[in-house]
Amino acid sequence: MNAKTEQVDDLRLVALPTAVNVADMFVRFSLGEWRLRGMQDEAAQTARRLVGAAVEVADRRAPGLLLIRLRLTGTYLVVEVEGNRVAVPPELAGTRAGLVDLTAGGHLAWCELPLPSGMNASSVPLPRREPRRSPAAEKLGDEPDVDPEVIQRILYGLGGGAGRPE
Repeated sequence: MNAKTEQVDDLRLVALPTAVNVADMFVRFSLGEWRLRGMQDEAAQTARRLVGAAVEVADRRAPGLLLIRLRLTGTYLVVEVEGNRVAVPPELAGTRAGLVDLTAGGHLAWCELPLPSGMNASSVPLPRREPRRSPAAEKLGDEPDVDPEVIQRILYGLGGGAGRPE
């Protein structure tokens, strides 16, 4: 595995059957944000298999937590599942996948998926979010006019002002 990670996103889940569908949604959302929609199906299926395998070997009475992580590194998207009990499912045999014992305890199951041809991790753009107002703020209309002196007095009264109001 390549050690230089350009982008990462992760989510902690309880090792129950519902984690499989949540992992699928997480992967699809993250790849949409990274503008890698063409990889969503393959990556979501890989995540479903890795999380499903971890859920299969989890203790049903005390399932524990899983961490699903997506990393962009080199020319690969790496799907990882970390937990006390994880496994590499047989469906991933023959792929770039493996199982690692972690020094702090627990295990990490991973699978590398090649990025689209000609693309590497550093060329994937960071997510951009446009500033948006909430639906409630939209109903109120325009932004209210705010007097900076009033705000300064409020901050001073709350103990956050730099100096005394004049």
